[in-house]
Amino acid sequence: MTRHELAAAIYNTAHITGHFLLRSGAHSNEYFDKYLFEARPELLKVIAEHLAPLIPAETQVLCGLELGGVPLATALSLHTGIPAAFVRKKAKEYGTCKIAEGSDIKGKNVLIVEDVITSGGQVVLSSKDLRDHGANILGAVCVIDRESGGPAALSAIDVPLTPLFTMTELKTAGAAA
Repeated sequence: MTRHELAAAIYNTAHITGHFLLRSGAHSNEYFDKYLFEARPELLKVIAEHLAPLIPAETQVLCGLELGGVPLATALSLHTGIPAAFVRKKAKEYGTCKIAEGSDIKGKNVLIVEDVITSGGQVVLSSKDLRDHGANILGAVCVIDRESGGPAALSAIDVPLTPLFTMTELKTAGAAA
């Protein structure tokens, strides 16, 4: 599947309209329901194939953020052979009490994997947690940048963002399909 075909497929699968409150607190009349594309194995596989070239060569662990980044990190791990860790929004208060489950992140070069980034708020919070636990963050990748300040917020904490698509690209591809 070409990049343009993938953009159209994501748009046609996950773009919905209505009234939505975003995690950032902003309101929107359109929404990309990431679970609609993450739940389709044939689409998730192609997304991983297109995200893989965006991974820095020195990446040792793919850190999928709870919840939408987890299936993406898993698919990327299967595709590339790079181990994955699954990052909680809050450390468990029982058992291992870890912020990141799976592969060890301490002293490792990690890449944050997220589905949709709006303001970048959760990546900013998770970056602090990962750094506090000894991770060296190389950057972040996402499927969709909603173009609402995320790249600037991440740049401010020295986490470069590489989106697979911007919202504008998806809308253009969806309109052309």
